[in-house]
Amino acid sequence: MILRTYEVDVPIHDPAHPGQRGLHVFTGVADSPTTALRRAHQAYDAALAAHTAGREIPSGQPDNWTARGLRPGWELEWTAATASLWHNPVSWNSDVAL
Repeated sequence: MILRTYEVDVPIHDPAHPGQRGLHVFTGVADSPTTALRRAHQAYDAALAAHTAGREIPSGQPDNWTARGLRPGWELEWTAATASLWHNPVSWNSDVAL
């Protein structure tokens, strides 16, 4: 099984302010886009549970999935989430000019 780094993009909105929308981005190691979506959702659920309980958001998972930049009260639109291989924008193999 080959593990690669994936990016999961999840649309997010603030129900209290309908015009405020954004994107929550997760990255981590997975063997497929399906696994990446599942692991991102698990990382978000763990982060939200920790935040709700007043604990620190978990980090340092073996496969690097975590949820930083948590916005309590905002809703993630998991049905619209996408997963794809992550491409480092500052890698030497990138077309991004530094």
